[in-house]
Amino acid sequence: MVSLSAVQASNSRISTTLDPGSVAVFVGATSGIGETSMKQYARYSKAPRIYFVGRSQEAGNRITDELEALNKEGSYLFIKADVSLIKVVDDVCRDIKSKEKAINLLFLSQGSLHFHTETTEGLHTVVSLNFYSRNRFIVNLLPLIQQARGLRRVITIFAGTHEGSIYEDDFQARKVPMMKARGHLVSMITLFLEALAKKAPSVTFIHGYPGAVDGGLLRDPQGVSMYVMKIAWKVISPFITIPNLECGERHVFLATSSKYPAREGGDSGVTLGGGITIARGTDGEVGSGVYSVDQFGENSGPKVAAILSKFREEGMLEEVWNHTEEEFKRITGTVAA
Repeated sequence: MVSLSAVQASNSRISTTLDPGSVAVFVGATSGIGETSMKQYARYSKAPRIYFVGRSQEAGNRITDELEALNKEGSYLFIKADVSLIKVVDDVCRDIKSKEKAINLLFLSQGSLHFHTETTEGLHTVVSLNFYSRNRFIVNLLPLIQQARGLRRVITIFAGTHEGSIYEDDFQARKVPMMKARGHLVSMITLFLEALAKKAPSVTFIHGYPGAVDGGLLRDPQGVSMYVMKIAWKVISPFITIPNLECGERHVFLATSSKYPAREGGDSGVTLGGGITIARGTDGEVGSGVYSVDQFGENSGPKVAAILSKFREEGMLEEVWNHTEEEFKRITGTVAA
């Protein structure tokens, strides 16, 4: 476990060891862990330029003011968008690409627990936000991330280290039992990151698990089961949750520490403090560029490694990649905007 004090010590060195003027994109950042993580990144960074995406203009205005109060050297641009729609993701990416030539950090935390609903593009809403939307951002912005100096990182926050069985006849998890859906989706996310890393070995890819946090996913429950879950969460959450501020600190550590290097050099993070070692990647090799990590920043264990190894042997990585590209082409006509 990486202690919170070690995380904070590493983060405190960001402004003096990393290049000023980093460019970061935070998606799903107008509430919960996305908002908290972005604020901590802004607080520690030197003259950052941050784009953040969410649905609420009111929240965007509030958070812009709060970011400016945290770090007056930075610049902050809110983009209002419903990123459950792939075509809207393309619009957002075109906007960002018209303004930037390189991006150091792409941080993705948009999500939903709206099971049994569909987007207007024919995607299962919960999977659209947690999988397709995030991956469309990555494939669209990856060329700019590869152009960055210093940090080149993609972080998607869902449930890393909880990989499970994949239902290959139902990638969108329309009929997958709710208790099995998480493992199914987690594995798909991790495998897609592995496929991306083959194309961009100079970029670090991290699939993180925030732990039990008040992320806001249950603020708008749909259906009886979600409402019951919301009530139960109110009762038990005070006893099990990690403070949002700690979660944000740990996500900044994921975004900046040299504990998580790319497979091929160039991603120069904050140097390691005493006792912290380079993480083991999802392929079992130290420093191999793709990391599935828990709420304390440690890589997944042998059970997950065995699951992922079996998927690779069976060609599931290629199946997930091909399926995702097919959906992108169905909706937009292209594999990337």
